Amino acid sequence: MFFDIIWGMWENYRELVRHYPKLSLVEERRKIRKAQAGSKIARDELVLSHIGFVMWRIQTKIFPEYLERHGDDILSAAIMVLYQKIQTYNLNYRDRKGVRKPVKFVSYIWKRIDGLAIDYIKREKRAMGSYDAKARKILV
Repeated sequence: MFFDIIWGMWENYRELVRHYPKLSLVEERRKIRKAQAGSKIARDELVLSHIGFVMWRIQTKIFPEYLERHGDDILSAAIMVLYQKIQTYNLNYRDRKGVRKPVKFVSYIWKRIDGLAIDYIKREKRAMGSYDAKARKILV
């Protein structure tokens, strides 16, 4: 039932996931290079091909009750993060020994996506807590 709720919420995104499959490392890096050079098409295709991954990360981090209430907002914010991270991705990354080490884009973004989802829920809980405190003062 839980996944029915999520897939129902994100029905339009499901279609995108089908239309934009995962990319190979070579294709991914080619699109990042083009996107960083200013190609909006490459940038958008790269983002669209990672929507399924972002949806999966959000689903694994957020409790169903929060996901049902805030899932769309978190997903929208996560998509904006994808656009930002394309620009900061280092195509020339090297490990500590100086060896060139290509890294998949999902490996680069997963912690930020998780952090965004968790921070969003924390902010919402704090806001509800301050709202509840104000409501109690009015009632007393």
